Amino acid sequence: MVSTETEVIENIASPYCIELSALIGESAHYLKDIGDQWRTPDPIFWGINSMFGPLVLDLFTDAENSKCPAYYTAEDNALTQDWSERLKELRGAAFANPPYSRPQQHDGEYITGMTHIMDHAMVMREKGGRYVFLIKAATSEAWWPEDADHIVFIRGRIGFDAPLWFIPANDKQKPTGAFFAGAIVVFDKTWKGERFSYVTRDQLIDTGEAFLEQIRREAGRLGRVAA
Repeated sequence: MVSTETEVIENIASPYCIELSALIGESAHYLKDIGDQWRTPDPIFWGINSMFGPLVLDLFTDAENSKCPAYYTAEDNALTQDWSERLKELRGAAFANPPYSRPQQHDGEYITGMTHIMDHAMVMREKGGRYVFLIKAATSEAWWPEDADHIVFIRGRIGFDAPLWFIPANDKQKPTGAFFAGAIVVFDKTWKGERFSYVTRDQLIDTGEAFLEQIRREAGRLGRVAA
């Protein structure tokens, strides 16, 4: 019997990827379904970029919500990738707003699970490169990266945006953002600064907005020159 295209895809893709694809394809969504897919707001990302960038590789994305020109989707499985080698090509740092769902495996490889994500980040750190994570400030969790080279605690709860594909099923599902205490964690064995620091949410957002305004002005200027 000849396999259909769908059967072939399902034999290759992980259950995680299949479920995500099905969710994105729904005609309407519920907030509880967003799960790992909350997006980092642009001002937050650019604020982090101004501190530790240039951020050029997004480690965990559904492609549409990528913050960097290069990225890994769930299909790529970042936990099987050599981030260090990719950064050598891109000449920058990696960014991650990682998934928090329970550990899942596919073909004997973990694709989710914060413990496994943090472990892989430490392996990549030893190979070289800078890896910047925006994570929950959950210091009591077993996965909390105590061995990171620098941790910036964010004063004030930070919010996240719904994914671009999210279509509210009803008025109660209109997203107002997901909020939690956050931290910026840096893995970089060449780091020479202090181990811990603090930044306020407003400082981070204001810096990001200023950075974005510079980008808009420069884009406008280049557009006028090209015309």
